[in-house]
Amino acid sequence: MLEALFTQSPLGLFLFDERLRVRRYNASPRGLSGISAEEVIGRTFAEVDTGFDTTELVVLAGETLRTGHSVIHHTVKGSPVGRPDREMAVSVSLFRVEEAADGRPGVVMAVEDVTEREAARARLDLLHDAHRRIGTTLDATVTARELAEVLVPALADAVTVHIVDAVLRGERRRPGPVDAGQPLRRTAFLAGPGARPEERDTVLETLPFATPFTRTLEDGTPRLVARLDAAGTWPPEMSEHARALAAAGVHSVMTVPLAVPEAVLGVVTLYRSERTQPYTRQDLDLAAQVASRAALGIDHASSYARERNTATALQRHLRPSRTPRLTTVETAHLYLPLTAGGDWFDVIELSGARVGLVVGDVTGHGIETAATMGRLRTALRTLADLDLEPDEVLTHLDEIAARLARESADGDGHGDGTGTGTAVATCAYAVYDPVTLRFSLASAGHRAPLLVSPAGEVTTVGIDAGPPLGTGHGTYETVFCDLDDGAVLCLYTDGLLGGRDDAKDTLRRVLAYPDRALSETVDAVAYALADEHAEDDTVLLLARTHGLTEDQVAQWDLPADPSVVSTARALTERQLAAWGLRDLAFETELIVSELVTNAIRYGNGPVRLRLIRDRYLTCEVTDGSSTSPHMRRARDTDEGGRGLYLVMSLSHRWGTRYAARGKTVWSQQALPGAPT
Repeated sequence: MLEALFTQSPLGLFLFDERLRVRRYNASPRGLSGISAEEVIGRTFAEVDTGFDTTELVVLAGETLRTGHSVIHHTVKGSPVGRPDREMAVSVSLFRVEEAADGRPGVVMAVEDVTEREAARARLDLLHDAHRRIGTTLDATVTARELAEVLVPALADAVTVHIVDAVLRGERRRPGPVDAGQPLRRTAFLAGPGARPEERDTVLETLPFATPFTRTLEDGTPRLVARLDAAGTWPPEMSEHARALAAAGVHSVMTVPLAVPEAVLGVVTLYRSERTQPYTRQDLDLAAQVASRAALGIDHASSYARERNTATALQRHLRPSRTPRLTTVETAHLYLPLTAGGDWFDVIELSGARVGLVVGDVTGHGIETAATMGRLRTALRTLADLDLEPDEVLTHLDEIAARLARESADGDGHGDGTGTGTAVATCAYAVYDPVTLRFSLASAGHRAPLLVSPAGEVTTVGIDAGPPLGTGHGTYETVFCDLDDGAVLCLYTDGLLGGRDDAKDTLRRVLAYPDRALSETVDAVAYALADEHAEDDTVLLLARTHGLTEDQVAQWDLPADPSVVSTARALTERQLAAWGLRDLAFETELIVSELVTNAIRYGNGPVRLRLIRDRYLTCEVTDGSSTSPHMRRARDTDEGGRGLYLVMSLSHRWGTRYAARGKTVWSQQALPGAPT
């Protein structure tokens, strides 16, 4: 029975005595057949040349002999005797036997060839590792590095990953193969398990023509160069690039396309230099499966980059390209569109030298968010031009946002026809009046702004923020705050503070330098708080206020009597002479005459006339009636009805604003030589 076991068993069997010398062995299994009996019998196992590292097995055999504890299925890898180019895996089991030789105990070692099983397990482990580690982000460069780290050292001694540069930029991919001369970016290079894939990244290059790299790009087919020698299909004698690889010790190469349906995005190249075994067709199939996983992640990253680029371009066109240069408000801003979100700001020039300041944040990211931002910004500017109070502006804007939410829900097929309760955006809107040195503010779920006094004291504006825009419950409150000349108002979005606990204290500390130029303060805030890994866009708007001096404003209260029209004209002429604006006297007197006449005829007295000299000459006439003036088109035979048309013709801008009681009709004229 023992004879049959040692001569017919498919397992390799070794019988060791108490000194771990081989007393008997079975040479039939694959990998052991090349060892003669003279090389084995009577020798210790450490002295037998099997092609495997037996150091650990000797220790385990000694432990089994001493303690009697068996070892089951211990895997050892190596190359069999005479086949250094072939890697083999064997499963070793050890158990103690009594009276193995001369009545003394010994150890039996059973060896089973599990090369195919271990190779299949290694392939499954590599595929599982690829699905777990590749494509964790929407960044094509990170995906390329993850691919390299999965392949080295599991399948390759070194890996390079090249991606078409246009794909990395998010351009729409072209169907079909990649031309040999098309620029590619080497997004990952990894050589050895201790190297970092970032060491030689982001190099823009074209791959040499008529090589496995370009051939793979041209037809999207993986290629195997099993041996880089004179007998191979790509001999070093015929190719300078192959000669350079051979000189570096590379002896086997695989090139695998990074391909998605109908398009090739790049190529990954696997090199072997440390391991002597060449690549096989099974290795090529495995590399192709791993590369397909990476190609899918790169394609998703490219699509995301394309959408982000489109959203960013849309943002750039929808946000203000520049803020107006005003004398009553000096502004500076920080805008960091890190995630293609919906943050926006605006500086709006209003009537009466007043200025509107806006900061908002639309929920979400992407093209639709940027489009919503543009629609809300346009709507707010339109409402602001109507000279509504901040709370009224936000109330109307909330209705618009709710309608946008309904349209979006209906378009997605998930709407119920109501669309209420959806927070679309937050917004803060402030209006500064340089005549009264006061600003009014309302907030729709937005952070309260900060106020920096001329002495450098930083306080939070006390305001009870209403609900965000789009909820359909837009009840907002306007708060008023008196300012000292030179105070700075700071409005910002959540992205500025990020997730840092100390961010608000840092912001306060940076702002507490009132004498510093606003542009320098914005830079200081960026240096202190900007984060390239932030998950939201950032907007900061700083506004330093300057009041109008007494000699820039003139006003008179007039009785509601038609006879005061001539008085109003005389007062206007006298004031323009004092301001050195005699050239505007004729047009301005006509405007004042028409506005005062309308206020007396159709409004309720008394009438107030105010002239403001700033970037424009502004004429304002206020009366106690809330009836809106209406400009009509007079027929040729009509004796009247041309007053407002005349005002419009002589003005740069004109309009009406309403107060709690009464209205103000205003007209702006450009000053001679002043930019408009």
